[in-house]
Amino acid sequence: MAQRLVSVWQPFFLGAEDQKAAVDAALELEELGYSRIWFSAGFGQDVPQRFRDILDGTERIGVAPGIVSIWHSSPAEVAAFTQDAQQAHPGRFLLGLGASHAVLVEGDGDGTRYRKPYSKMVDYLDALDAAGLAPEQRILAALGPRMLELSRDRAAGAHPYFIPAEHTAEARTALGPDRLLSPEVAVVLDADPATARATARQYTSGYLTLPNYTNNLRRFGWTDDDFADGGSDRLVDAVIPWGTPEQVAAGIEAHYRAGADEVAIQVLNGGVNTVFPADAFRDLAAALI
Repeated sequence: MAQRLVSVWQPFFLGAEDQKAAVDAALELEELGYSRIWFSAGFGQDVPQRFRDILDGTERIGVAPGIVSIWHSSPAEVAAFTQDAQQAHPGRFLLGLGASHAVLVEGDGDGTRYRKPYSKMVDYLDALDAAGLAPEQRILAALGPRMLELSRDRAAGAHPYFIPAEHTAEARTALGPDRLLSPEVAVVLDADPATARATARQYTSGYLTLPNYTNNLRRFGWTDDDFADGGSDRLVDAVIPWGTPEQVAAGIEAHYRAGADEVAIQVLNGGVNTVFPADAFRDLAAALI
C-alpha cells in the first residue's frame, strides 16, 4: 500500500459564498497536514473555477473533484481544464469522474437518458485519451466490480462513496496493489448516540433513495429493513463513524486496514454547505495526522 493520505471531502468548498473563504479554509487544512481537498463539481457544463482558485491560493495541498459528471461536462472541456491545472500546479490536481445517478441526470429536463453508464464511461475515457489526458491524471467513482476493474485498467484508481469498510477491502482486491484507493467517509463528531445518529440520518436518508448505493450495499448483506427511515442503527454505524475524535479516527482506520491509501473525510457536523467545520478538522488532524 502507498503512503497513507488523510484528505478532506467537503461540499463547503463549492458552496462557500466567496473565493476568499474557500481559500482560507484550504490554507488551514494545508497547514494541518491534510493531503487533498475533494468536493463536487456540481452538474454544470464546465468544471467550476473554484478548483483552480484553491490551487492558485495554496502551495502544497491537492485538489480533486468528487466528482465531475460524465453526463454534464464534455471530455474536451474537462481535459483542457485538467491539463491547464496540471501545468500550473504539477501533481496537485486529480480529475475525479463519475456516472452520477439517473434521478439527477434525467431530472435536468434536457432529454438525457441515463442508459448504460458503464459504456458511457468507456466512451468518455476514450475521448480523454484522444485529448491527451493520461490515465494517471484521473480517478473514477466506482462501486461495482466492472467499474472497479475500469478504474484499475484505465485510471489512477477508484474513489468510492458511501461505503462500509468491507467495500474498501473488496475494492483493494479488485484494484490490485498499485492503484490509488481513496474512499469518501462521512463522520459525525458527537459522542451521544441519539444525536450523532440523527445527524448521520440527515445525510444517509437521501443516499438511501439512490439505487446505485443501495444495490451496492445489498452485495454486502444489507436489506430493505436497513434502508428504511434513513437507515438502521447497524447500517448508520457501519457507514458513518461517529463519537469522539478518537472514536471517529478508529472508524477511519478501519478503511486504511482494509486497503485504502487515502481516506477523504466528510464532516457532517453543522449540516450546511456554507459553513466550514474547522474545529472538527482540527480535532481529526490531531487524532490522525
